[in-house]
Amino acid sequence: MLAVTILGNNSALPAYDRHPTAQVVTLDDQLFLVDCGEGTQMQLSRYKIRRSRINHIFISHLHGDHYFGLIGLLTSMGLMNREQDLFLYAPSPLEELINWQLKVASTSLPYTIRFSPLLEEGVIASGPKFKVEAFKVYHRIECWGFKFMQVRAPRKVNPLKARENKIPEHFFDRLKSGEDYTRDDGFVVKNEFVTDAAPKPLSYAFAADTAFNKAVAEKVKEVDMLYHEATYLKDLEERAIARFHCTSTQAAIIAQEANAGKLLLGHFSSKYEKLDPFLEEAKEIFPNTELALEGVTYRV
Repeated sequence: MLAVTILGNNSALPAYDRHPTAQVVTLDDQLFLVDCGEGTQMQLSRYKIRRSRINHIFISHLHGDHYFGLIGLLTSMGLMNREQDLFLYAPSPLEELINWQLKVASTSLPYTIRFSPLLEEGVIASGPKFKVEAFKVYHRIECWGFKFMQVRAPRKVNPLKARENKIPEHFFDRLKSGEDYTRDDGFVVKNEFVTDAAPKPLSYAFAADTAFNKAVAEKVKEVDMLYHEATYLKDLEERAIARFHCTSTQAAIIAQEANAGKLLLGHFSSKYEKLDPFLEEAKEIFPNTELALEGVTYRV
């Protein structure tokens, strides 16, 4: 399973019971926290997401609405006697900031933070069932997006067909990896005759704060679901340009260019109380669009 739960969908200022950016990506048995704006801990509690299950945290950039909740979460994990390592991926200055905050508070954590600075595009985290890539976006300061991908499962052996073709069980693992089998009589049993392909691996991309740039679409090509900021409605395009943000229609253009399966709009400016106009504008260009609403889990 691949899904995202929205904890915060607003831009810099909390407003209208909307919180700064944070979301939890669920990929099979893994939980990944993406950004950690002010109030993230409260949102985790509100939506009953266990902090102890979060082992990887990704911070897109060092504007406060994307990381001001982090030090509180890290220290709370310590107070709850966390012992397992925590993997943190972020722009390099964040490591010094965290160390300074812990030092002035005379706080030692009972677990280890494994900090990985974001230096170049490409794979930054992986496991048997997942892979995470970082990609650059186009904001006022260094800023990164993240793409979460399932690792393709091995092929599924059809035991009945395998036995009919005289394939011994000790070869089944090699069938799962895609090998053909050559029988003693020289006949080659093609892998696809005795196995079924695993389901297509799913993908989700988080495009953090960014100015409109079609290069982003190339970096998230063919993702099943794309979260893209839409800070303003289209009538404020000039303001979006000046502040290195996007409008609802620009986010929809990126999704269209990327051939994404679904678009989630988020990072709404606090000047807007009602969000329906964002959806209406985006759907004119990319019909399979939804608002990223807090507390809602969107399955890929």
